Amino acid sequence: MVCDDDTLVLVDNLVEVLNKFDHTKYHYIGGNSECVKSNADLSFDMAYGGAGYALSWPLVEALSSKIEGCIERYPHLFVSDHMAQSCLAEIGVAVAHQKGIHQIDLHGDISGFLSTHPQAPLLTLHHFDTIEPIFPSMDRPEAIQHLMKAAEVDQSRLAQQTICYHRESNWSVSVSWGYSAYIYENIIPRSTLIKPLETFQPWIINTSYPAFMFNTRRPNDDACESPHVFFFQSLDKDWKKNDNASAAVVGDQQVVTTYARKWPANLRPCELAGNHSSSLVDEIRVVSRTRARKMVSLDPLLHMFL
Repeated sequence: MVCDDDTLVLVDNLVEVLNKFDHTKYHYIGGNSECVKSNADLSFDMAYGGAGYALSWPLVEALSSKIEGCIERYPHLFVSDHMAQSCLAEIGVAVAHQKGIHQIDLHGDISGFLSTHPQAPLLTLHHFDTIEPIFPSMDRPEAIQHLMKAAEVDQSRLAQQTICYHRESNWSVSVSWGYSAYIYENIIPRSTLIKPLETFQPWIINTSYPAFMFNTRRPNDDACESPHVFFFQSLDKDWKKNDNASAAVVGDQQVVTTYARKWPANLRPCELAGNHSSSLVDEIRVVSRTRARKMVSLDPLLHMFL
């Protein structure tokens, strides 16, 4: 695995994903930039080295025999990951885009992005030295350490979005496990809630539309469309005996994650008929069952993938 030194790598998730590939075949696994212009300037077919990319061992051997010639043929390429992609194209190998690998070619507050992560394991997050801290009232190292409190319990669920509805209050609730929870004082379709709120800016400011490789929602002051925002605060593990468990299962571990409001809502109540204000909600608790962690040795994987 190749990545930069300002990249957070979720190792358990990465091992789980790489283990699904046949290490005896050619594999080039990575991700694009989030921004259209960055990909257009370099290549839409390139795996970005900042976010991280993996090469299977047979492909590394094939690449190593050709890289010197590629350097001579592509003197105009000034980025190593672009050079690697061009050389791999000569071998006949295209990048396999893997969701969860994030270049984070973004500026500012990426909470809107992390709160609507696609249904795929979170693998890497790049550019932590340029974005704002991902949790309010924390510096960057504190914010990363805080996120890892949830990751240490269940990486597979980290930042996975779950959407539910409280019909009695006419609320839509979106939870990014271990990161944030949103309450909307209106019933909003899932197809809308899975689009990130554009709390962030593109890597190159004042880029022409469309700026991003995905659909977004623009923040606004409409109380029926703007969320009440809560951030991950704490985690508590609660062991409970499973009376119906098979002999192989000793018990279930339930985890309670708490999400707290970090600042006043400053939103008037949604005035649609039947809606109820969520301004008095100070925290949200989410109860979930941890998933059994598969034990996979890193040793063979280090030989399978670079």
